[in-house]
Amino acid sequence: MTTRSLPPALALAHVDTWVFDLDNTLYPAGCQLFHQVDRRMGEYIARMFGLDAGAARKLQKDYFRTYGTTLRGLMVNHGVDPHDYLDFVHDIDLAVMDPAPDLDAAIAALEGRKVIFTNASRNHAEAVIERLGIARHFDGIFDIHDAAYVPKPEPETYDRFIAAHAIAPGRAVLFEDTAANLAPAHARGMATVLVTPGEDGVTNDAAAPHVHHVADDLAAFLAALKKAGKTA
Repeated sequence: MTTRSLPPALALAHVDTWVFDLDNTLYPAGCQLFHQVDRRMGEYIARMFGLDAGAARKLQKDYFRTYGTTLRGLMVNHGVDPHDYLDFVHDIDLAVMDPAPDLDAAIAALEGRKVIFTNASRNHAEAVIERLGIARHFDGIFDIHDAAYVPKPEPETYDRFIAAHAIAPGRAVLFEDTAANLAPAHARGMATVLVTPGEDGVTNDAAAPHVHHVADDLAAFLAALKKAGKTA
C-alpha cells in the first residue's frame, strides 16, 4: 500500500518533524501578501537597470524560471547584494494578512518539532509568523541565507537543510504550495503535502507521485490529523 492510498492521519502517524514552507503555505495565497513581494521584485529591477515595468517583469520572471529565484539570477549575472535585495522586496504591508487562531491551535496540537524551510529571508519569516500569531511553535527557520542562496528545489539545498536541523527524513513531512519543491523531499524519504491554491501562474500537478496529500485549508488539514488520531 502506498502512502498516497492511506488517509492522512494514518499516513502521517509516524511524523515527529513538521516542516513548513512559508509564503502561500502558512498563510493563504488569497490574502495576496506575496503579490506585494512580487511587485517589489519588479520595482527593484526597474530601478537597478532603468527599465519600464514590463521589461523589468520580463527579466524578473526569466531569472526566476532559469535560476529558481529572481535573486539567484541577479546574483549570478550582476553581483547583487542579497541582503539589500531581500530587505527591499520584503518591505511590505503585513496588515493584509489576518492573524490565524485556528492555525495556531492546529500547530500547537502537533507532537514533535516544527521547522520553517523557505526561499525567503529569516527576517521576513519571523515577521510573517509573528503576524499570524504562530511564532511560538517553531524550533527553527532555514532561510535563503542558510541555503547559500541556492533555492528550493535544488537537491543540495534539501541536503543542507536536513543536515543543519538534524532531520530524519523518514519521520518528517514537508508542506509546500509548489509541487516541484516537494519532489526532492519525496526523493529523500519525507512525506509531502501540497497546500493549495498556490501562487498565481505556478502550475502544480497534484497527481504527481511526489505529492502524497493535498490540503486546501492548512489549519483544517492539521486539525483533522489530531481529531482522527483521537478517534482511531
